Amino acid sequence: MADTTGETASTGPSGSLRERKKLATRRALQRVALDLVAERGYSRVTVEDIAEAAEVSPRTFFNYFPSKEAAVLGADPERVERMRQRIVAEPAEKSPLEALRSVMVEEVRQLAEELAELGGEPAGWICRMKLALVDPQLKAAQAAHMTQFEHAVVAALAERLGTDPRRDPYPVLLGSTAVGLMRAVILIWAGLGEAMALDTLTDSAFQALAHGLPPDWSWGL
Repeated sequence: MADTTGETASTGPSGSLRERKKLATRRALQRVALDLVAERGYSRVTVEDIAEAAEVSPRTFFNYFPSKEAAVLGADPERVERMRQRIVAEPAEKSPLEALRSVMVEEVRQLAEELAELGGEPAGWICRMKLALVDPQLKAAQAAHMTQFEHAVVAALAERLGTDPRRDPYPVLLGSTAVGLMRAVILIWAGLGEAMALDTLTDSAFQALAHGLPPDWSWGL
């Protein structure tokens, strides 16, 4: 996940150290947020609680996350935009589905690495997020984030194809299918207890989609 403090990364050892400290603070805030929500329930946790447990000020919290919901979900609008740009920038000879497959496999590889940086089993953090989503407010925030994600995918596909998604249903159909696939794969991965690497499972899912989702597809599980 990208840092959202608005600071520009510096070159050299001091800049690298500062960026590492900022990333460590971001990870600590998300880890604490998830731990507190798992312990108390989402509605009983405040930004002040999270900041206190992470030993930072509420002002520092808001340097990294715009809201409590964002801290729990790890949502980052800048990352969504970078993903859109990467889909557009994939080689022109790739089909829309192939372009999506390449980008999404890399996205989930980064996600798994980020979850690992929280400590413990990466899939366990997904399970905690899933349990937290029983809260209506958090569920609404997650739905809004996924809608933003889907719109970015659709916009990128339309730009690659040089078409208008308001008149051509293909980008919308493919984009919504791909986002649904990603959501399902992440939940399946969490349920498997990391028996298969998330990027491998995602790649296999996109291959199955390309083949029409045959029921006898070999997932390698």
